Amino acid sequence: MATVARIGPDDHGRPMSLDEFLAGDYEEGHQYELIDGELYVTPLPDPSQNIWDSWLFYKMYAYSVEHPAVISYVTNKARVFVPGRAGITIPEPDLAAYRNFPLDRPFREIRWQNVSPLVVGEIVSQDDPNKDWIRNVELYLQVPSIKEYWVIDARADPGHPTLTVHRRHGKQWRVLETAPGETYTTKLLPGFKLHLDLHR
Repeated sequence: MATVARIGPDDHGRPMSLDEFLAGDYEEGHQYELIDGELYVTPLPDPSQNIWDSWLFYKMYAYSVEHPAVISYVTNKARVFVPGRAGITIPEPDLAAYRNFPLDRPFREIRWQNVSPLVVGEIVSQDDPNKDWIRNVELYLQVPSIKEYWVIDARADPGHPTLTVHRRHGKQWRVLETAPGETYTTKLLPGFKLHLDLHR
């Protein structure tokens, strides 16, 4: 009986169908995405990246608890299906926040293909910054529901990151910068304040 080889970093760029991607047996220690019909592999975040990943998730989750009519669901495990690409494209953002997530439906019936976030966020990868700064800027613009794409960059100073917000403006992004220690607010999320300080 033939054994099925596990999929790992050496398979980066391998053409895959959606069914193959979903059924794959993956080596641990890496993140796997399907981009334009090809496997895209990056290492899992190191602690300096993961700290801000968790921080951002809990900030948005706390907001969703207080404002469920604005944000009904928050996750760091989403798959975002991007329309209009040459091949199946499913980036997996570090943060995805949804306005109308169908929590009233039986959970087994919910599919990532049928939901789409309002806000997505990424913590810039030390190993592949272009994924967050270039690739995802284009991909998330192609998802009509996404009104803001947040990029937190802690590479220069892990304790004091910057925040770059790509805010949808017609068919393009308007780019806003927030410096370390400053506070970001947006009309998209009334009452939300994101202080770029790990202890606030």
